Amino acid sequence: MRIRLYSIVAMAGMILMLAGETFAQSYDYSIYNNDPEEIYSGGAPRGRYRGLSKVPRTTVTFADNYRPGDIVINTTERRLYYVLGDGQALRYGIGVGRIGFTWSGVKTVTAKKEWPDWTPPPQMLRRRPDLPRFMKGGEDNPLGARAMYLGSTLYRIHGSNEPETIGEAVSSGCFRLTNEDVIDLYDRVKVGTTVYVLR
Repeated sequence: MRIRLYSIVAMAGMILMLAGETFAQSYDYSIYNNDPEEIYSGGAPRGRYRGLSKVPRTTVTFADNYRPGDIVINTTERRLYYVLGDGQALRYGIGVGRIGFTWSGVKTVTAKKEWPDWTPPPQMLRRRPDLPRFMKGGEDNPLGARAMYLGSTLYRIHGSNEPETIGEAVSSGCFRLTNEDVIDLYDRVKVGTTVYVLR
């Protein structure tokens, strides 16, 4: 009986080991190679994979004092709400600005771009002169799959290839979602959408 139990435990261990190797092979490590100094993540822990948000997108009860189609960002909660109306909203997990980079106000979505290029603004280059001056849009670009630009500010709602940073204070003032979530939101949002940023 004891030998049979040891055999079962050993077999289970081998299955878990093989599953772990397969899972590890599915990770895309290129984001590490392209960000050795953590310059795109704002010093946040770098992810070892691209995947779903640890904060699942869900429909929730929401205040009626916003119009359907409005976006409400609660930086304290680290959540973005897309207002559906009838007391409901879609809630997304987001990464927000780290200490010293949070802000609040009312803005408008003035532009939308798929797989946007990234040009670090002068303010960021002064802080980090080692940053590239330009990055072509694509899977390794820190803006991710989609970007929605907020007024005349430098801030955006954009995607990220680092799902583990969702729910964290990691950015220079932008709001990041997983690529899956930002694509979902992007398809709902129109240029001219009002964005309320609360602290």
